[in-house]
Amino acid sequence: MDQFFDIPTLIVIGVAIVVLFRLRQVLGTRTGNERPPVERTRAATEKPAPVEDNVVAMRRPPADGSEDAERRARKLDTEITQFAHGDEALAAGLRVLVEADPTFGPKSFLEGAKSAYEMIITAFAEGDRATLKNLLDRDVFDGFEEAIKGREANGHKVDFTFVGLPKIEISNAEYDKKAVSVTVRFHAEVVSATRDKDGALIEGDAEQVKTIADEWTFARNPKSRDPNWKLVATSQLE
Repeated sequence: MDQFFDIPTLIVIGVAIVVLFRLRQVLGTRTGNERPPVERTRAATEKPAPVEDNVVAMRRPPADGSEDAERRARKLDTEITQFAHGDEALAAGLRVLVEADPTFGPKSFLEGAKSAYEMIITAFAEGDRATLKNLLDRDVFDGFEEAIKGREANGHKVDFTFVGLPKIEISNAEYDKKAVSVTVRFHAEVVSATRDKDGALIEGDAEQVKTIADEWTFARNPKSRDPNWKLVATSQLE
């Protein structure tokens, strides 16, 4: 008997009892009311049905794109008010242009007009006919070409630097059923000096910035696939 209940055996029995007790705590005991394993698995994997009262439907944009059209209309109306500067006749003209040419926007147009103005006056000073042909209407190009030829015939050369465009504004907008046209007033700062064939200064000042003011009209056919505007009329402002 002493060998049967020696100390090592008692230790093993004690450990076994502790292990069984812990397993009982973790696993519990069967009561006869447990759900079958299949049911427990199904219940764990199934997602609860959504509660309809708490569902907030996400608003979808109309399939016909009308929301984008409304947003663009509001944006254009704001731009027209801004660039018309309280001139109701000009605002009405700009609205007519928008109806005739859906691609037109006052803000983007003026950005393009700025670039065109700098390119044109610089090309004219340099005698760059290729650039002018792409930007000018035929009649306007002929007038620029005549002035360039006269300058070249006299051996004159223009030293020209475009400094900036501190003021630009739309002064008129029209649609005559054939073309949309926008008239713009430019107040530019430039350095310009014309010299004769010997290099002597005959006009302008190579060291001084001066302000020039022009009123130009740009036009395009709204039904044309060509999105570019061309300069169709020019005049100098006092």
